[in-house]
Amino acid sequence: MLFKGLEVAQTGLSVQKYRMDIISSNLANANSVDDAGNPYRRKIPVFEEILDNQDSLPLSKVAIKEVVQDNAPYKLKFDPTNPLADQKGYVKMPNVDPMREMVDMISATRTYEANLTAFNTHKEMLLKSIDIIKV
Repeated sequence: MLFKGLEVAQTGLSVQKYRMDIISSNLANANSVDDAGNPYRRKIPVFEEILDNQDSLPLSKVAIKEVVQDNAPYKLKFDPTNPLADQKGYVKMPNVDPMREMVDMISATRTYEANLTAFNTHKEMLLKSIDIIKV
Protein backbone atom coordinates (compact mmCIF):
# COMPACT_ATOMS: atom_id res chain seq x y z
CA MET A 1 0.00 0.00 0.00
CA LEU A 2 2.86 2.37 0.76
CA PHE A 3 4.28 2.19 -2.73
CA LYS A 4 1.03 2.42 -4.73
CA GLY A 5 1.56 6.14 -5.36
CA LEU A 6 4.94 5.36 -6.88
CA GLU A 7 3.36 2.70 -9.11
CA VAL A 8 0.65 5.07 -10.33
CA ALA A 9 3.20 7.79 -11.17
CA GLN A 10 5.45 5.22 -12.85
CA THR A 11 2.68 4.10 -15.20
CA GLY A 12 2.08 7.75 -16.10
CA LEU A 13 5.79 8.20 -16.83
CA SER A 14 5.87 5.09 -19.00
CA VAL A 15 2.89 5.97 -21.20
CA GLN A 16 4.08 9.55 -21.72
CA LYS A 17 7.52 8.31 -22.76
CA TYR A 18 5.86 5.95 -25.24
CA ARG A 19 3.62 8.81 -26.45
CA MET A 20 6.74 10.94 -27.07
CA ASP A 21 8.28 8.07 -29.05
CA ILE A 22 5.20 7.89 -31.28
CA ILE A 23 5.19 11.66 -31.79
CA SER A 24 8.89 11.52 -32.70
CA SER A 25 8.14 8.81 -35.23
CA ASN A 26 5.36 10.93 -36.73
CA LEU A 27 7.70 13.92 -37.05
CA ALA A 28 10.47 11.81 -38.56
CA ASN A 29 8.08 10.47 -41.19
CA ALA A 30 6.37 13.78 -42.03
CA ASN A 31 7.62 13.49 -45.63
CA SER A 32 7.95 9.71 -45.95
CA VAL A 33 6.48 7.57 -48.70
CA ASP A 34 6.94 3.79 -48.88
CA ASP A 35 8.23 1.87 -51.91
CA ALA A 36 4.70 1.48 -53.29
CA GLY A 37 4.14 5.24 -53.19
CA ASN A 38 1.83 5.16 -50.17
CA PRO A 39 2.34 8.08 -47.77
CA TYR A 40 2.99 7.52 -44.07
CA ARG A 41 -0.13 7.64 -41.87
CA ARG A 42 0.09 9.48 -38.57
CA LYS A 43 -0.09 7.21 -35.52
CA ILE A 44 -2.08 8.02 -32.38
CA PRO A 45 -1.72 6.27 -28.99
CA VAL A 46 -4.95 5.28 -27.24
CA PHE A 47 -4.80 5.21 -23.45
CA GLU A 48 -6.81 3.05 -21.08
CA GLU A 49 -7.45 3.27 -17.37
CA ILE A 50 -6.57 0.25 -15.27
CA LEU A 51 -8.39 0.14 -11.95
CA ASP A 52 -6.37 -1.53 -9.18
CA ASN A 53 -8.88 -2.84 -6.60
CA GLN A 54 -6.49 -5.09 -4.66
CA ASP A 55 -6.39 -2.86 -1.58
CA SER A 56 -9.05 -0.97 0.34
CA LEU A 57 -8.21 2.17 -1.68
CA PRO A 58 -8.79 1.63 -5.42
CA LEU A 59 -6.21 3.35 -7.60
CA SER A 60 -6.27 4.11 -11.29
CA LYS A 61 -3.24 3.39 -13.41
CA VAL A 62 -2.83 4.12 -17.09
CA ALA A 63 -1.58 2.04 -20.01
CA ILE A 64 -1.38 2.19 -23.78
CA LYS A 65 -4.35 0.21 -25.09
CA GLU A 66 -3.34 0.39 -28.73
CA VAL A 67 -1.77 2.57 -31.37
CA VAL A 68 -4.13 3.48 -34.21
CA GLN A 69 -3.59 5.19 -37.52
CA ASP A 70 -5.11 8.61 -38.08
CA ASN A 71 -7.63 8.32 -40.91
CA ALA A 72 -7.48 12.02 -41.73
CA PRO A 73 -7.06 12.63 -45.46
CA TYR A 74 -3.60 12.88 -46.92
CA LYS A 75 -2.23 16.29 -47.81
CA LEU A 76 -2.09 16.99 -51.52
CA LYS A 77 0.94 18.75 -52.99
CA PHE A 78 0.99 20.02 -56.56
CA ASP A 79 4.13 18.62 -58.19
CA PRO A 80 3.49 17.37 -61.73
CA THR A 81 7.18 16.44 -62.18
CA ASN A 82 7.05 13.93 -59.32
CA PRO A 83 6.78 10.31 -60.55
CA LEU A 84 4.16 9.65 -57.84
CA ALA A 85 1.86 12.45 -59.09
CA ASP A 86 -1.64 11.58 -60.24
CA GLN A 87 -3.18 12.66 -63.56
CA LYS A 88 -3.87 16.15 -62.18
CA GLY A 89 -0.29 16.58 -60.94
CA TYR A 90 -0.97 16.12 -57.23
CA VAL A 91 1.17 13.96 -54.93
CA LYS A 92 -0.28 12.46 -51.76
CA MET A 93 1.78 13.51 -48.74
CA PRO A 94 1.58 12.11 -45.17
CA ASN A 95 -1.22 13.41 -42.96
CA VAL A 96 1.30 14.60 -40.36
CA ASP A 97 1.08 18.24 -39.26
CA PRO A 98 4.43 19.15 -37.63
CA MET A 99 2.83 22.01 -35.65
CA ARG A 100 0.23 19.67 -34.15
CA GLU A 101 2.92 17.12 -33.34
CA MET A 102 4.99 19.76 -31.55
CA VAL A 103 1.97 20.81 -29.47
CA ASP A 104 1.36 17.14 -28.61
CA MET A 105 5.05 16.79 -27.70
CA ILE A 106 4.84 19.77 -25.33
CA SER A 107 1.71 18.28 -23.74
CA ALA A 108 3.39 14.89 -23.31
CA THR A 109 6.50 16.52 -21.83
CA ARG A 110 4.49 18.52 -19.30
CA THR A 111 2.46 15.47 -18.33
CA TYR A 112 5.67 13.49 -17.92
CA GLU A 113 7.07 16.24 -15.67
CA ALA A 114 3.87 16.27 -13.58
CA ASN A 115 4.13 12.50 -13.06
CA LEU A 116 7.80 12.86 -12.16
CA THR A 117 6.94 15.52 -9.59
CA ALA A 118 4.25 13.27 -8.09
CA PHE A 119 6.72 10.37 -7.96
CA ASN A 120 9.41 12.47 -6.25
CA THR A 121 6.93 13.99 -3.78
CA HIS A 122 5.68 10.54 -2.78
CA LYS A 123 9.25 9.30 -2.44
CA GLU A 124 10.16 12.27 -0.18
CA MET A 125 7.09 11.61 2.00
CA LEU A 126 8.15 7.97 2.39
CA LEU A 127 11.70 8.98 3.33
CA LYS A 128 10.43 11.51 5.90
CA SER A 129 8.13 8.87 7.34
CA ILE A 130 11.10 6.54 7.77
CA ASP A 131 13.03 9.32 9.48
CA ILE A 132 10.14 9.90 11.91
CA ILE A 133 9.96 6.18 12.72
CA LYS A 134 13.72 6.06 13.43
CA VAL A 135 13.42 8.55 16.30
